[in-house]
Amino acid sequence: MNNYADDTQTMNQAARDIRIPMVDIYETVEGEGTRAGYPTVFIRLFGCNLRCSWCDTKYSYPPYEADRMMTIAEILEETSSYQAKHVCVTGGEPLLYGERSRILLQELANTSRYVDIHVETNGAVHLAPFLETISSPIVRYIMDYKLPDSGEHERMIHENLTLLRPQDELKFVIASEADFDAAKRVILETEIRATILFSPVWETMPPARLVEMILAHGLPQVKLNMQLHKVIWDPGMRRV
Repeated sequence: MNNYADDTQTMNQAARDIRIPMVDIYETVEGEGTRAGYPTVFIRLFGCNLRCSWCDTKYSYPPYEADRMMTIAEILEETSSYQAKHVCVTGGEPLLYGERSRILLQELANTSRYVDIHVETNGAVHLAPFLETISSPIVRYIMDYKLPDSGEHERMIHENLTLLRPQDELKFVIASEADFDAAKRVILETEIRATILFSPVWETMPPARLVEMILAHGLPQVKLNMQLHKVIWDPGMRRV
């Protein structure tokens, strides 16, 4: 296995010293999306520009505080201590820090340690600067397009939908039938190349009901997205 020194020998000093507020770094299995079940290192950044009604990671933004500030070199060092070949960069909103976020993703890709680096982003940050400057084929984006029940639907950047590539994923978190109808309109009115995921809000949308609606409305392009970590562990448990 490559050691940390090998991973970072080409990183310039400026990149090494960039600091980002963090929540946690840990290893578990990916709980959702097309890579569900794979051992994955989670890099959870602090801070978010949205306040979704059903958010299950409220500890990742104010009034809570970042657990620590870490340099990119420190993030890579801690991440390299795990065996997983998949990385999930999440938050909060992991693209909130612009150039700092971009450099973190680029440096993770530069290590050549990983087969997949996926970024969980909320649809309210422009993807173009990242897609235009990060060329690594292993860096992918899982965009959570907010629906009306989230309370943040008006913050969505619609242009992002057309920028997503076949290797990316577009997730709709469905809390109600109104959310379902809104998601259906988006996917029928927009040319989308990414894998489309419908995920139920556990408290208000029974998974069986969501399956019924997907089938009844004839949406063969939609993949049901269940959160495995909430099946395996208590839904409120952290670091899983």
